[in-house]
Amino acid sequence: MVYYEIKKILSKTSNKIAVICLACLLFLVCFFAISGVDYVNENGETEHGIAAAEKLRERKKEWTGLLTEEKIRQVIEANTAINQTEESRSADIRKNNIAYGWKQGFSDIRMLLVYSYGEFRDYDYYLPDSLVPEDAPLFYMNRTKHLKDWLDKEGKEQFSEEEKEFLVEKYGEMEVPLYYDYADGWKQLFLYAPTLLMILVLILGFLAATIFSCEYQYKANAVFFTAYHGRGKAVSAKIKAGFLLITAIYWIMVFLYMGIVLGVLGTDGAGCYIQTGSGGWKSFCNITYWQEGVLVFAGGYVGCVFMLFLTMLVSAACKSAVVAVMVPFILIFIPSFFSGIRFSLVNKIIGLMPDQLLQMNMSVVYFNLYHIAGKIVGAAGILLVVYSVLTMLIWPLIYRIYSKAQMR
Repeated sequence: MVYYEIKKILSKTSNKIAVICLACLLFLVCFFAISGVDYVNENGETEHGIAAAEKLRERKKEWTGLLTEEKIRQVIEANTAINQTEESRSADIRKNNIAYGWKQGFSDIRMLLVYSYGEFRDYDYYLPDSLVPEDAPLFYMNRTKHLKDWLDKEGKEQFSEEEKEFLVEKYGEMEVPLYYDYADGWKQLFLYAPTLLMILVLILGFLAATIFSCEYQYKANAVFFTAYHGRGKAVSAKIKAGFLLITAIYWIMVFLYMGIVLGVLGTDGAGCYIQTGSGGWKSFCNITYWQEGVLVFAGGYVGCVFMLFLTMLVSAACKSAVVAVMVPFILIFIPSFFSGIRFSLVNKIIGLMPDQLLQMNMSVVYFNLYHIAGKIVGAAGILLVVYSVLTMLIWPLIYRIYSKAQMR
């Protein structure tokens, strides 16, 4: 019966088109992720594609190693030396690009200097150009110092004293010196993962919305419910079919996405802490890139299953695919309208909305803190547990509602 339900879902022309669209969108997202890595050659020309990514990888590999005080000093000296060249000082854009190309090898570390030596919420790309080798010892100390300054000023009203101590403590737990390696594959993977996961949920929503409404659409509900297993095994088969289909399509898409992006850009840097990238420098989560990958795609799976089970629940209750298909759109886009509100309580609520499961790479960066059983925790762990439990509760609820449905 489960096989029949899956076959019935995939046999619809509209659902076949949806699956084809998913495949096309997968390769489109992969294209953007890979083409997002560029390389400036010795002539000041920008190259894109696989060859450019490999050249950039070779340049960055030259700076692989521990980010010690000596390494930071070397980066500052190299940056200063390039700034003093004729190409860097020229008014000719092409010559400026040539000078920029010389910095590509240590561009990631240079970006860390921007965040380390700048104020907590400031961004000045040219700040490293004013540094001198004697500033190197402050590289790691600045990270905690700027956090404390921000918590005492701008973030003073946003966190309790206990939460402030927690953040400072987590910053202090980061192992130093950090080990740096080329990790553009992981960075690009996480950058476009939310786009892929949101598209995936929206398109799968069309499939999930028809699972329980199709009997009414085809005027076959009288036959379905009067059959011997119509209100028992048949309903259970629909739920299982939906779960298996969602699971299969999700992981096929994710593994293809990971295989293509990491296959082209490389898996180098998997064991490096996310703080070695500019996007993770301020994170209080001391995790590596591969651990973030597990978190991102496990969270995406939980979010996908929850939203689509909720879609199935609405479909079973309303007997309408049109109403049910709106559920993923509401859950994904409505929270974004409140994201700009700067109130601690609002931010905490938004931080626990189901759409956050589809963008777990941001959950490990945002300072959304919660008190549970006397402990302070981040949003990531709560999201995974809460929505896993809610999904398991929705399963029997779908069964109960649809098995008790009235014929019409």
